[in-house]
Amino acid sequence: MSCSTYEVRRGMLLRAAALLLCAVSAGGATAQSRKVEFADALPVAPPARIVVIERQVGTGTPAQPEAFVVIDYEAFVFDPLLPGGKGLKFDSTIDRGYPLSVLLGVGRMVEGLDKGIDGMRIGGSRTLVIPPKFGYGSRTAFGEVPPNSTLLFDVKLLDVVPQR
Repeated sequence: MSCSTYEVRRGMLLRAAALLLCAVSAGGATAQSRKVEFADALPVAPPARIVVIERQVGTGTPAQPEAFVVIDYEAFVFDPLLPGGKGLKFDSTIDRGYPLSVLLGVGRMVEGLDKGIDGMRIGGSRTLVIPPKFGYGSRTAFGEVPPNSTLLFDVKLLDVVPQR
């Protein structure tokens, strides 16, 4: 095989590998974008995807999977007919008087919280509207959240601590 034939084949293989890498990367981004939708206002009906409303953009370290996040939150059953979409309040770290520290992205919280907090920066706050399939699904939660409820979380990111 001559040098020029080798270089042509090598170039083709490198381009093919680069295209494959781009396709795999885009597939992951597409899967995430199918679950999360950024919006400027609350939806008027229960959404199919997790709706993220950026209330305040933080300036600190971003939250990412497998880091501990420290958050304050208030959790409600979403009701688009009520002010702020806030139906029954069923949980609140603010009412308890201490924040939640949890490992992000490993299933310690409902999937909607994991996905909705990912990428937030310390000092930021978001409202998350979470459809049942990314929340508690068909089960009752906290003894008062009905099955198949859409959830609304007001979340503030207080700290991010990388896992050691």
